[in-house]
Amino acid sequence: MKRILLMGNPNVGKSVVFSRLTGANVIVSNYPGTTVEFTKGRMKLDSTRAEVIDVPGTYTLGPTTPAEQVATDMMAEGDVIINVVDATNLERNLNLTLQLLNSGKPVIVALNMWDCAEHKGIQIDLAKLEKRLGVPVVPTVAPSGEGISQLVARLEEATTGSIQFDEEQRWSVLGGIVEEVQTVTHRHHTFLEHLADLSLKPETGIPLAIIVAFLSFAVIRLVGEGLIGYVFDPFFDGVWAPLMMGLSGVLGSGGFWHTLLIGSLIGGKIEFFESMGLLTTGLYVPLAAVLPYVFAFYLVLSILEDVGYLPRLGVLVDTIFHRLGLHGLTIIPMALGLGCNVPGALSTRILETRRQRFIAATLMAICVPCMAQTAMIVGLMGQSDNPTLGLFAVFGTLAVLWVVLALIFKHALPGESPEIFIEIPPYRVPYFRAVGQKVWLRTRQFITEAVPFVLLGVFVVNILYALHIIQFLGQLFAPIIIRLWGLPADAVAALLIGFLRKDVAVGMLAPLGLSLKQLIIACVMLAVYFPCVATFVVLLREFGARDMAKAAALMVVVALGVGGLLNLIL
Repeated sequence: MKRILLMGNPNVGKSVVFSRLTGANVIVSNYPGTTVEFTKGRMKLDSTRAEVIDVPGTYTLGPTTPAEQVATDMMAEGDVIINVVDATNLERNLNLTLQLLNSGKPVIVALNMWDCAEHKGIQIDLAKLEKRLGVPVVPTVAPSGEGISQLVARLEEATTGSIQFDEEQRWSVLGGIVEEVQTVTHRHHTFLEHLADLSLKPETGIPLAIIVAFLSFAVIRLVGEGLIGYVFDPFFDGVWAPLMMGLSGVLGSGGFWHTLLIGSLIGGKIEFFESMGLLTTGLYVPLAAVLPYVFAFYLVLSILEDVGYLPRLGVLVDTIFHRLGLHGLTIIPMALGLGCNVPGALSTRILETRRQRFIAATLMAICVPCMAQTAMIVGLMGQSDNPTLGLFAVFGTLAVLWVVLALIFKHALPGESPEIFIEIPPYRVPYFRAVGQKVWLRTRQFITEAVPFVLLGVFVVNILYALHIIQFLGQLFAPIIIRLWGLPADAVAALLIGFLRKDVAVGMLAPLGLSLKQLIIACVMLAVYFPCVATFVVLLREFGARDMAKAAALMVVVALGVGGLLNLIL
């Protein structure tokens, strides 16, 4: 089967071209021996099928980051390269093109964002560009599909090109090509271009960022609560609960299998947060209480990504972040971590130094609760006497802790925070098919990862209770749990299960009858004391056993100190 590689700089529309070529049936994988993801799918090519691989974005074949190294390594696996080029930034993009032409692989150029180039007054002579490069050049507008069919039709014309040069000659050759084929005429800025400029100026960008954050979380809440109230709760209450009550009767309303599958009946009926059965709490928590918010978060995040806002946010906060010893792009792992810490940890590879990646990952693991945990905290605090105060105390503590730890890292860990270097794409109207595909892939990943761990967590809790191990551990850790943190000994079960799934652990606090003070302390402790097992595995692979041990030790120290401090203050 022919293998077609999609290669290009970051933010040139490769993913949208990929979506146009392959449709929705795609697979996301890690490149062997790394945590760098790539996407592959299949397309019809004449009477045969071809495999299309969306290679991680790269500026050069002389790699400087793990993602660029993977992109370079993957070239050996391809038969044809589709080089996706941003027509609005020809000189920067053709640098990679010229390197690809020297690779010996057949190349065809997709001159993407052709419409944006025209709007900017950029005119490119396609015939001259083809002649200079010696390979086919096809103008495309990936969101609308313009040029995609011509791109596929000309794939067979892909060739190795006609330019030969060494490293020292490349930039002079590149400048000559651009000067010959491109002309730029004056034009007025569009509304999106004016908005893009305002997004980068602190005096206008910060208020805009606050508005974006407010609207984002309003949409997440609206969509999440809507799905819960109109879809999931009616199904679980009206359909699933009666089925489980029927199964409860079959199992004799008690015994080992009843406890394992159904859990405890609260007041003679199933309470999905408290029953703790595999088929009750084990399914309700990930699917009905958490999934709606995760879906809503990824929907908003994907739109912000495709619009082009996140890189601007990184530039906007860079000055403030540098005062904390951080890189502006640290904001991206934090944003992703709000959905799930696993992709947040993986995204730290966009940062340039190991020091920056370690700091970002550790701060995220300690101070940034995932959307699943956040949803459970919001639901739990909603049952307290003062939900607003409880939520402010929990998330305010985490925010202050984030700043304090960043300052400690700045002075304790040697090294510098390099200046931000990022290519900022223009604002674009998102291609909603690509957004939908991205949301589906991320949501599917959450379901396949979350449900098994939730079921495992519930299963482990039931076994530990049956063997009286929870009671023993409660007595063992009583000095810390009761005296230092002011929590009941029963809370030890939630802290243990937090390593498997923090959302389940938060839910386990509901039947304990905790005061508002105890709820605040317990929720903060579950956030900071250790990452869930999935995040732990990713961090272990990213940073190795030694650095992971350092991060874990720091988490334990922070948890002990913050828990004790909150118990004194509140």
